[in-house]
Amino acid sequence: MKHNFGAGPCILPKEVFQEASEAVIDFNNTGLSILEISHRSKEFEQVVIEAEALVRELLQVPDDYSVLFLQGGATQQFAMVPMNILPEGGKAAYLDTGVWATKAAKEASKLGTVEVVASSSDKNYNYIPKDFSVPADATYFHYTSNNTIYGTEVFEKPQVDIPTVVDMSSDILSRVINVADHDIIYAGAQKNMGAAGVTLVIVKNSILGTSGRNLPSIFDYQSHAKAGSMFNTPPVFSIYVSMLNLRWLKAKGGVSVIEQENIIKARTLYEEIDRNPLFKGTANEEDRSRMNVTFVMDTPEQEAAFLELAKKRGLVGIKGHRSVGGFRASIYNALSITSINALVDAMKEFEELSK
Repeated sequence: MKHNFGAGPCILPKEVFQEASEAVIDFNNTGLSILEISHRSKEFEQVVIEAEALVRELLQVPDDYSVLFLQGGATQQFAMVPMNILPEGGKAAYLDTGVWATKAAKEASKLGTVEVVASSSDKNYNYIPKDFSVPADATYFHYTSNNTIYGTEVFEKPQVDIPTVVDMSSDILSRVINVADHDIIYAGAQKNMGAAGVTLVIVKNSILGTSGRNLPSIFDYQSHAKAGSMFNTPPVFSIYVSMLNLRWLKAKGGVSVIEQENIIKARTLYEEIDRNPLFKGTANEEDRSRMNVTFVMDTPEQEAAFLELAKKRGLVGIKGHRSVGGFRASIYNALSITSINALVDAMKEFEELSK
């Protein structure tokens, strides 16, 4: 048995894989593959309608927000956000908590002034800055809720009094949030929602068109909102897989239920990291991510030996990001407690072998 701790594209429920694979051959008894069906067909329109309805239900999205399924990943949103809401010559405030937050700020700086209000780069992003203020003349505040490389997570929205944008690519649908706390939420699907290729954007309607820019239509949220995410050919298969996964999450009991499972999974793994003298967590305890657990050992030789044991035990994808080394166990929604226990058992076994 393989236990997939990969950071993304990541594990999805076996039921979703099964249904998606069947649809590749014959989608809903149409005699056509989901890969070839027209995106304008009634059958696929129903997929988009159901996917949007499930997002609204699972996240309790207010009626005055649009739910969009776009392409280009979160990276495209780094640019689309300021294009749509930052006026020419305007200022935006960004919280720097890692690589992706830095990239988001860099893209925004091409469209206006960016003020980085706080950064944890001084300690290799192993904590979330807490004490900072946002300039009153900033148009919006942007932060990244979960930092996959460094294993930190923001569990409560920072208290700011201006429109707020959050990149939730790696923890969307993993915990209960108040959508109304944010003006834009965006997330690549390939962590907790579905297959790579589609990006979820939840945007407050009143903020649409406020930049005053004459945008190419494809980069204008209003174009996609008016067309119901069908402005151009959408990523059909990725949206379909997301819909299946959203169905699975609803059947489990929704976001509040999966959050409790995620808490247990993360706690189980962190407890072993803290107990086992051979391993050490890298993130500040109060900021530890539930989605990406990062840890190291004392020497590269130890790490190589443990990776070899992990491979023999079917543990896949635990090697840390190339920029930080060590280990990273990504424990997204579909990863079971069985896989967590398998990793914990391997850590205990390695401890015994090292005595």
